[in-house]
Amino acid sequence: MNYSLIFRLSLFGLAMAIATVFWIPSTAEPFFWLAIFVYCAYYVALKSPGKYFMTGFWVSIANCVWITALHILLFHSYMANHPQEADMMVKMPVPDSPRLMMLITGPVIGIISGLVLGLFSFIASKILQKK
Repeated sequence: MNYSLIFRLSLFGLAMAIATVFWIPSTAEPFFWLAIFVYCAYYVALKSPGKYFMTGFWVSIANCVWITALHILLFHSYMANHPQEADMMVKMPVPDSPRLMMLITGPVIGIISGLVLGLFSFIASKILQKK
């Protein structure tokens, strides 16, 4: 597995973590992620020596670490710029500890997105092998 590739592609997660705290609204975030996933899948298919699914999966896990950590560290800025998420936090199972909820839900979202990016990477590898 190419850990350097995983780290470099995970920097998209760091950029998105910062951007989603300050600039990108929740409604636009999925479109940015789709573009990032397509690019990452293509790049994994090009540069990975194999294990395309696992490489894509671990890129998303690394993204999850960046995003969860920055959203927790910049919690007040994130909540100030995302009132809809702030309202959702109150309705969660641990409403008194929204950072704990972020810490719990972040990895779950990371695993789900890892499965998606892993699948995208695998499919991209099959498409590029045909050419």
